[in-house]
Amino acid sequence: MRILFTGGSGKAGKHAVTYLMQQGHRVLNVDRVPLDMPGVDNRIADITDAGHMHDVMQSYADFDELQPGTGVPSFDAVVHFAAVPRILVTGDNECYRTNVMGTYNVIDAALKAGVRKIVFASSETTYGICFWDGEKKPDYLPIDEEHPTVPMDSYAMSKVVNEATARSFQARSGADIYGLRINNVIEPHEYKSKFPAYIDDPALRRRNIFAYIDARDLGHMVDCCLKTDGLGFEVFNVSNDDHSVAATTPELLGRFYDGVPVRKELGDDETFYSNDKARRLVGFAPKHRWRMYLDDPRRA
Repeated sequence: MRILFTGGSGKAGKHAVTYLMQQGHRVLNVDRVPLDMPGVDNRIADITDAGHMHDVMQSYADFDELQPGTGVPSFDAVVHFAAVPRILVTGDNECYRTNVMGTYNVIDAALKAGVRKIVFASSETTYGICFWDGEKKPDYLPIDEEHPTVPMDSYAMSKVVNEATARSFQARSGADIYGLRINNVIEPHEYKSKFPAYIDDPALRRRNIFAYIDARDLGHMVDCCLKTDGLGFEVFNVSNDDHSVAATTPELLGRFYDGVPVRKELGDDETFYSNDKARRLVGFAPKHRWRMYLDDPRRA
């Protein structure tokens, strides 16, 4: 596929781009800074500028596309990851403006250019827990896509609005538009640099619902969505199968989730951030568990 990918220079984006290229896709990365990776085409553009987005959606990826003399080829899909990545990076209103207007512009330009498959990054923060002032417990466990999304911060608000925007664009166009409620992204080197602290103090992971998504498995999820047609508008939790700490599920439930209803029996290491829908509808099958890269003290 010929794919336009916004935000491919970021932490999550660069791994997703790598995975997509390994599957044989051609990727044009649209970002404020280029991605220095062999084979990746780059374009500098601002997602909050509608003109930039309409221009790049109907642009050559690189000089080789001039050679056939048949005009600008069309993109088969758009993957939209570009955003202010969390609160406390910019001002709250700028975070909200960038993420909301950027997503509107990208989807609008993609559909007007004839693209019929769009995958966009939403967030675990939509459930409100991550950036809540104080502690917010889930309404129930495991958290699935039916759980209420009522956050109080500008970043998560922007992601909730983006989902509503995408739903409306899909209703008007009939295209496939899939949103990914991405959990905390972990790069391969971060298992050794970060997870020892999580093993020592599980409370560090409470705001992420004790879950994580390996950056390579996130790339796999994007590819699964690109290969799955006909779902219309859908949102998917994206997480690995296990939680990110050495404490057992019963220990975590007793310490952090006393009184929270548990809707199904959970395994000792099973995530509280359900990926069942992604498995069922698009064939998501994450492969990377933190215990593959770091010793679990419970099993030493």
